[in-house]
Order: sequence, then structure tokens, then C-alpha cells
Amino acid sequence: MIKKIHKAVGYVFGKSNGAEGIRYVIVGALTTVANFAIFSLMTLILGIEVTLSNVISIFISILLAYVSNKLIVFRRQSGSFAELAFEFMKFVGSRLFTMAMEVGIVHVFYYTLGHDALLGKVIATVFVVVSNYIISKAIVFRKPKKTDYDKSRG
Repeated sequence: MIKKIHKAVGYVFGKSNGAEGIRYVIVGALTTVANFAIFSLMTLILGIEVTLSNVISIFISILLAYVSNKLIVFRRQSGSFAELAFEFMKFVGSRLFTMAMEVGIVHVFYYTLGHDALLGKVIATVFVVVSNYIISKAIVFRKPKKTDYDKSRG
């Protein structure tokens, strides 16, 4: 049993694309839990207004998602502060884009098609999660090409 657990853990933290996908799902779930926990703490325990609590919890979740995706999921290191800042801006921009996509899907699903809003949010979330992974992998945390290294060496 211990060998099976060790093998499973080794796979998740290995270098295969399947492992990367599993790490993405785990990190995403933990980030979502953190978002809801921070929101609940602020509104229910601290009595902070709902919209302010939501904005703060989303902001903290984006920061957590960036750090965890960078270090745990995609395992990327930045060469300079400028590179780190640009990468972070791409990450935030991509998350704002997919947030707008989610809002649009739910709006169309509920107001135009007349379906249940929660079901629309669930469907939109599937599109958002897949889109966030693709954008993160292809744009935000993409592996530098060998030619990128050659150019930086002069």
C-alpha cells in the first residue's frame, strides 16, 4: 500500500503533462477553497461588506493562484524582476479575461436562454478552468525556446 501511495505521489510531482494537469486541478481546488474561506471569514466573522470582501478574496486568490501555478504546477523561474512583473501582468490579464468570459456565459445562459443561473455558472466554470490552464501553459508560463536563451547570451 505504501509503495502505491509513493508511486502516486511521485507521478503527481513528476514531469509528465498528466502530472502537471493533476497539480493544476489540486492547486485550483485549494485556491478556490481559500477564496471561499477568506470571503466567509470577512463577511460572516469580521462583518465586512459583501462586495469589498469578494473583491479582496478574489485578489488574494489571484495572488495565491499565480504563486502556486508558477512554483508548483508549471515550475517556472524568472530571470529578472522585469520578467517576473511581465509574467504576473500576463497572469492577471488572463484571469480578468476569463472572468469576463464567465460573466458573459452566465449572463447569456440565464438572461438570453432562460436557464438556471447556477447551472450556467457550473458550465461556465468548466470553460474557465480549461481556458485558464491553456492560457497559463501556452502564454503565461510557457517554456522559453532555446533561441530565447541564445538571444539573451548575446
